[in-house]
Amino acid sequence: MSAIARVFDRCRDEKRAAFIPFLTAGDPDLRKTADLMQAFVDGGADIIELGVPFSDPVADGPVIQEASQRALSSGTTLSAILRLVARQRDRLGVPIVLFTYFNPIHARGVENFAEQAAASGVDAVLCVDLPPDEATEDVVPMLRKQGLDTVFLVAPTSDKQRIKTVNAMSSGFVYYVSRTGVTGARRELPKELIREVKKLRRRIDLPLAVGFGISTPEQVEQVARVAEGVVVGSALVKLIGDHAEAPDLAKKVESKIRELVTPLGR
Repeated sequence: MSAIARVFDRCRDEKRAAFIPFLTAGDPDLRKTADLMQAFVDGGADIIELGVPFSDPVADGPVIQEASQRALSSGTTLSAILRLVARQRDRLGVPIVLFTYFNPIHARGVENFAEQAAASGVDAVLCVDLPPDEATEDVVPMLRKQGLDTVFLVAPTSDKQRIKTVNAMSSGFVYYVSRTGVTGARRELPKELIREVKKLRRRIDLPLAVGFGISTPEQVEQVARVAEGVVVGSALVKLIGDHAEAPDLAKKVESKIRELVTPLGR
C-alpha cells in the first residue's frame, strides 16, 4: 500500500476528508519553500501538492502563473526541487505529489525522471497536460515501476470513456477539477458541483479529491461532504505572493492552513 493510500485509509477511519494544499516550488525561493512545506504540515496538511514551475502553465490562472514566473526567475529547476524533496520528505512525514507539466519530464526522459523522483522521496506524479490514454504505454508503467502513484484529472466535461480511462490509469487518488477553465479562487463553488461529484463517485474506485477554486473554510466543508480529499491552491499561492518578504510568512501560512482545515476536525 502506498503512502497516499494509507493517508486516505486513515482519514476514512477518522471520518473526514484529507486536506491537500498546493504551493509552487521556488516561490519566492526554494529555501522559503522548505519552510512553507513545514508550515503546511504544522497547520494540518495530509498530503502536499508541490508544483513544478513551468514557462507556459496553460491550466493555471494568473496567481499561479505569476508564482511560476517568480520561481523560474529565482533559478528554480526540476533538479533543485527533487533535491529539496530529498532533504524534506522524511522530516515532513506526509506524502508529496509532484504537480507538473509533461515537458520537464520529457526533457529529462521518462525513465530517468521516474528513477530520480522516486529516489528523492516523491510519492506521486500529477502531469496536468498528459492525457491518460497517451500515458498507458510508457509513462504510467515507468512511474509505477518506481513505486510512484499516478494521479490523473477528470473535469465536468469528461465523457464516460475518459472517466473509465482515468479510473484505470490512476493510483493513489483521482483529482476532480471542480469547473472548466484555469485555476483560481472563486467566491462560490459551481452550483452543480455536489451533484456532479456524487455522480462521479459511482464511477471512480479510488478516493476522489476536488480542487480548482476552493478558497474558504465554508467551501472546504461543502466539498468534504462528498469527496475524500479537498485541494486548495490559488488562495495559498496568493497569500505567499502577497507576503513573500514578511519575516513571519511561514506563520501566516500555517495559520491559514489551520483555518481551512477547521471544518475537517483537524
